[in-house]
Amino acid sequence: MYSNGKTFTEEEMKYLQLLSENYSNIDKASSEIMNLKAILNLPKGTEHFLSDIHGELESFRHVLKNASGVIKNHINEIFGVTLRDAEKKSLATLIYYPEQKLEQIAQTEPDMKDWYKITLHRLIHICKVVSSKYTRSKVRKALPKDFSYIIEELLHEDSVGSDKQMYYSEIINTIIELYQADRFVIALAHLIQRLSIDQLHVIGDIYDRGPSAAKIMDILSDYHSVDIQWGNHDISWMGAAAGCQALICNVIRIQARYANLDTIEEDYGINLIPLAAFAMDQYANDPCTQFEPKSTEGVLSDKDFNMIAKMHKAISIMQWKAEAMIIKRHPEFHMQNRLLLDKIDFEKGTIDIEGTVYKMNDMNFPTIDPQNPYAFTKEEEEVMAKIKSSFVNSEKLQAHTRMLFAKGSMYKIFNSNLLFHGCIPMNEDGSLKTVTFQGRKYVGRSYLDAVERSVREGYFNKAHTEAKRECMDLTWYLWCGEDSPLFGKKKMTTFERYFIDDKASHEEVKNPYYSLRNDQSVCENILAEFGLLPSRSHIINGHVPVKVKKGENPIKANGRMIVIDGGFAKAYQKQTGIAGYTLIYNSHGLILVSHEPFESTDVAIAQEKDILSSTVALQYSQERIRVRDTDIGKNIQKNINDLEKLLYAYRSGMIKEREM
Repeated sequence: MYSNGKTFTEEEMKYLQLLSENYSNIDKASSEIMNLKAILNLPKGTEHFLSDIHGELESFRHVLKNASGVIKNHINEIFGVTLRDAEKKSLATLIYYPEQKLEQIAQTEPDMKDWYKITLHRLIHICKVVSSKYTRSKVRKALPKDFSYIIEELLHEDSVGSDKQMYYSEIINTIIELYQADRFVIALAHLIQRLSIDQLHVIGDIYDRGPSAAKIMDILSDYHSVDIQWGNHDISWMGAAAGCQALICNVIRIQARYANLDTIEEDYGINLIPLAAFAMDQYANDPCTQFEPKSTEGVLSDKDFNMIAKMHKAISIMQWKAEAMIIKRHPEFHMQNRLLLDKIDFEKGTIDIEGTVYKMNDMNFPTIDPQNPYAFTKEEEEVMAKIKSSFVNSEKLQAHTRMLFAKGSMYKIFNSNLLFHGCIPMNEDGSLKTVTFQGRKYVGRSYLDAVERSVREGYFNKAHTEAKRECMDLTWYLWCGEDSPLFGKKKMTTFERYFIDDKASHEEVKNPYYSLRNDQSVCENILAEFGLLPSRSHIINGHVPVKVKKGENPIKANGRMIVIDGGFAKAYQKQTGIAGYTLIYNSHGLILVSHEPFESTDVAIAQEKDILSSTVALQYSQERIRVRDTDIGKNIQKNINDLEKLLYAYRSGMIKEREM
């Protein structure tokens, strides 16, 4: 509190006058201080961290629904030996998929009325547990509108007195008698899901490889509290949405590679018919063997398979031409070694890459003029113009991209954790690398800040301006440039992987960061660079899958870094040996959970089969972590301090109370 004689500056008085409009007298300001101080003593909310989702909708959705195993743990803790394992599994599946599970139960349960009574009581009990760490106000905001009053009454049942028990029993009986029990079960199940995850952090790479990135973006767009740290695949789609031709080609190429063109055509309504017609004409007699799609799992007809292979090759050639235009415009990128089309010897069928001559496995290039290899043909220009128009005019793609800008960033600092997808460019000695970007030198945090400003400018700047094109070129650099914090390798050997069988040419040398991040002092220096206390903070990282099957540990640098890319994407699971990680940060500390592959939603419902999750590592706090220990708590304390100033201003006569 503020003692007698305290004075305020003119600016402070202006602020306090504004504050008095919301808290117009001593009683209101005092009540708010009491409320805020009570909130500071609640347990912190549960944060969940996921990374490298790569379009795997069913696994992602299930992990959200089961809160990475947290809901199942609540069921075990609440009901213990009072329920059989089969009953617990059935209850968990009901919470994850209430609509589908209710249909199944209705076909087999002989006494639905009795089942409703028992189940509703169990769901309400779970709701009480998951809501206990939140204020009534926060829980109230999460309640479904149709049942908000009833659920609030049931959540705060104190079970004191027979009359009160009869009151609550009558509520449940009435719900059943009015045939509202199914809707009520569904509402409670969704509420449990909602309250089990307070904040979701996605550490990059929502897009590519898996088939359903757009549907994942739909979920994230409506999620109650989420932040996203951009990954290299996300930045590629963001640049494509802004109209960068090289990244438009890159997005289509990767979707064709994994036979996921439906994401572009069906989900985003982008017309690829011009590309298909062009590819079928130019590569009519070319089997395009090196461009056959991966991971098709037998779902494609031979006709579609062949067409996608031809589209894949056509767009790849266009990509390398579009990239060459950027490289030539920006010698400061130091990417001249990626200009490869002019290094092809069309007579010998070889290519010279940095002094080494390789035999090529494919020499059919009908759209490349050996005398001017980087020029688009007239037909390519027409195709590119049409596709670009579809990308920049796709309402859904633009909505998703704006969400990535609104809720995303290059990095995030939250509750003493530093979150970023890729790397911080480093030198071999562990020092942070000085990078020249847009003519200025940056290092560490300042570099990531400059990069983020450029990406935002590239999207939001006025169309058809030199400034916008400049920033879009820099966005492309983030996809594949040596000093990109989202890429972190000397070069991207995409061309070599398609056209050269010699795997020595495929090597991509990583930035020293990826070997040095095992060093505790290096990680502590990074944390300090971002203004965090190294002894109490962690780096949460993704991008490079942890090869668990080869013994790699996701916990690095004596616990200062946690890498949570465990192979969520099916394409990586052979490397990792698992199917992804979730990091959970609750009021007891940090818990890293690994997941086994998820078969399907249908199997999860029909067989009540959950994802098998195992705790990999624990970092328990000796004392329970409270809201006061979090970033939100610090802001609440600032509000308390301001309100205490307002109280003093009222009591000392500096500000007049308004209404009583």
